[in-house]
Amino acid sequence: MKTDIILCGVGGQGILSIATIIGEAAMNENLYIKQAEVHGMSQRGGDVQSNLRISSEPINSDLIAMGGADVIISMEPMEALRYLPYLSKEGWIITSSTPFVNIPNYPDMAVINADLAKIHNVIAIDIEQMAKDNGIARSANVILLGAAQKALGIEYQKLEDAIRRVFGRKGDAVVEANIKALALGKAAQK
Repeated sequence: MKTDIILCGVGGQGILSIATIIGEAAMNENLYIKQAEVHGMSQRGGDVQSNLRISSEPINSDLIAMGGADVIISMEPMEALRYLPYLSKEGWIITSSTPFVNIPNYPDMAVINADLAKIHNVIAIDIEQMAKDNGIARSANVILLGAAQKALGIEYQKLEDAIRRVFGRKGDAVVEANIKALALGKAAQK
């Protein structure tokens, strides 16, 4: 088993929380894991990207080579396209369909959507609206994780267990909101 994942978005969107949940699930399965993070700005609005490599065999490098990513999970559609050169030919993009417009020359969404439509394996969902509609606005990132579950090759129950461990200290309400978010994302998988 080997899965190379690029997680991307902008600061404050919960990319590192997704990485923590995936990492916890992988470590609980006694898999090897390596992670490299790149933070633009440490506050909301800067580019945040993480390389996450999971394998049943030892991993030598924490960075993913061009064309080597099995999955790109992006909280923002333009960020998904930024890392497209890293996606393998059979790889998956799981992205929010809602832009986070943080630059003055943000590309037109019609252009972004046309570029995403050229890719064979894409799941693009409005996680922000789904989260608001379900009263879990702070868990939009976990909806995206649920949508990525099959592409990651990690059992759903393992991700749910990881959410319980990662968010357990924050209380039952936070745990249940994130489990609900994971289920919503799973239901949105194609």
